[in-house]
Amino acid sequence: MVFDYAVALTGSIATGKSSVASIFRNFGFTIIDADRVAHQVLDREYQEIEKLFGSQYITKKNVDKKSVNRKQLGTLIFSDQEAKQKLETLLHPLIYQEIEQCSLPLEEKKKPYIIDIPLFFESNRYPIKKSIVVYTTKEIQLQRLMERDRSTQKEALLRINSQIDIEIKRKKATYLIDNSQDLSILQDECDKIRKKMLTNFL
Repeated sequence: MVFDYAVALTGSIATGKSSVASIFRNFGFTIIDADRVAHQVLDREYQEIEKLFGSQYITKKNVDKKSVNRKQLGTLIFSDQEAKQKLETLLHPLIYQEIEQCSLPLEEKKKPYIIDIPLFFESNRYPIKKSIVVYTTKEIQLQRLMERDRSTQKEALLRINSQIDIEIKRKKATYLIDNSQDLSILQDECDKIRKKMLTNFL
């Protein structure tokens, strides 16, 4: 069965999922990064993106190479539900196929591995039974996002509100990691979850 040993790593934007992924990688866990897979698929499908949304969302890297302007496309899909739906209809099946292929050799090892899926609960696409939710308060989330992206409060709230509320995700978590404090505390939180995961998969 696919994804038997997978644990979904998720949270909400600017809760610190990347930091948690880095810590678990240092623990020796293999991590499949769904965002990285999505970027590869997105650039590969640039011709379809151009057909759907127009040439203004395509960047010419050189004479032979084109890619998708992700920032510009992101601005569109976070403010236009219909455009978001079109993009997801195109990309999600392709991303799923890529992630599934990456997971097959990891399943054979019969050890837990992590799939970093930002929109795990939103997509409801992956039959993964266990999840890690990286949590912080909405106030901290908003502050971090504005600082990280140098965005206005309005822009940051638009992105935050496009996802399921972090408090709802918190309740859905198999494992919860609180990232409201400093890095040393976060590392301790991750280590506790590491031990629980290894015990649960024995």
